[in-house]
Amino acid sequence: MSDNLEVIILAAGLGTRMKSRTIKILHRAAGRPIVDYVLDLASNISSRPPVMVIGHQRDSVQQSVGSRARYAIQEEQLGTGHAVMQAARILEAEGVRSGNVLILSGDVPLTRPETLKGLIDEHRRAGNALTLLTMKLDEPGLYGRIVRDGSGNVQKIVEAKDADDAIKRINEVNAGIYLFSAEHLFDNLRKLSNSNAQGEYYLTDLLGALRTAGQRVGAMIVTDPDEALGVNSRAELATVESVIQRRVVQKLMSEGVTFRNPQTVVIDSTVVIGNDTVVYPYVTLEGSTKIGSGCVIEPGVHLRDVIVGNDVHVKTGTVAEESEIGDHATVGPYAHLRPGTRLGESVKVGNFVETKKAIFGKGAKASHLSYIGDADVGADANIGAGTITCNYDGVRKNKTTIEEGAFIGSDTQLVAPVRVGKGAYVGAGSTITKDVPADSLALSRTPQRIVEGWANRKREEKK
Repeated sequence: MSDNLEVIILAAGLGTRMKSRTIKILHRAAGRPIVDYVLDLASNISSRPPVMVIGHQRDSVQQSVGSRARYAIQEEQLGTGHAVMQAARILEAEGVRSGNVLILSGDVPLTRPETLKGLIDEHRRAGNALTLLTMKLDEPGLYGRIVRDGSGNVQKIVEAKDADDAIKRINEVNAGIYLFSAEHLFDNLRKLSNSNAQGEYYLTDLLGALRTAGQRVGAMIVTDPDEALGVNSRAELATVESVIQRRVVQKLMSEGVTFRNPQTVVIDSTVVIGNDTVVYPYVTLEGSTKIGSGCVIEPGVHLRDVIVGNDVHVKTGTVAEESEIGDHATVGPYAHLRPGTRLGESVKVGNFVETKKAIFGKGAKASHLSYIGDADVGADANIGAGTITCNYDGVRKNKTTIEEGAFIGSDTQLVAPVRVGKGAYVGAGSTITKDVPADSLALSRTPQRIVEGWANRKREEKK
């Protein structure tokens, strides 16, 4: 990290090709706005917060980025050179006269810190006034072409729309990342002209100005073109997100996580997974989800903002959000943990069980086909199939408490607010509307009645 490097991030454009109400740098890739990755990159290589040039939706951008950047306002978008002018005013006002200035784009999130450190080293080694990052593409498309002389020196950048057929065949293109000597940047920005068909100030025009003044201009080719991918459309956003997710999976595998089929997993860059955990195909892990060691996450599981302990088994089709699952617990298949659920150690929540704001003590069980909402369930309590906590009375939510070691028979309705005491039993098919004392038995079902011969008589009537 350098104390003698300023970073400018260009982030004023709306991104019309996104076809969105949201500015493109705030579109999310692998769980975070794409500009967050650029901010992380800046903080890796410079000790000072970057100057971010903003324009469209500036309030939303500032709310998202906060104090991670200083801000320059570009009221009108009059080209990349004009954008850098706005940032340069701030740097000059702060007394920046020497060192280097790195210019990044807020919509290019895949560049690695190691690549920029290499760019800085090359810039210093060669004594350049400007060093570009370039890349080689099989299909250069709309990228500006890098034109070199016979000795390999960079002569100019030709935009695709201005290139003839010979220039278009050049496969080395501008990656849009520039490292300037501060004094040469500031001096030449003042000389930029907008005398062109678009009436804009182009940052790339500085290359010619520096060469005319006898200054050195160099370029470093990035080995992985993914690092310079920008986001201008939904398709490009999807491509960038796939690269981020691939990097996340590769990092986790290097740390001891097994992915049965890595290409099928959707995973945010904010997710943490411990070693010896096995993740099956078609799993989605989002937000602040953190999974411990030795877990098994089966196919079709979807976790968002979930804390999972160690040695947990999350079975097929389980969905959970804003919940906690303790060590050695088993969840699913096809369970739904809604926000506020906290499962203690060795808890079992089985197939087709739904929970919401439910706290389960150690060893408690709800094995199948139940709804447990707004409830405290004590350690080692057992909840039978078909149990419902009737937590909503039409006006407010009410709480059910099932104390330690209680047994709730199948097809029970617990009409909250209600408490089942420690060690108590509730008979199957009961509707409980009053508190059940500890170690007692509660029954509320209608007594069984037998009518001998009724079925035969019914069949005869039908004949």
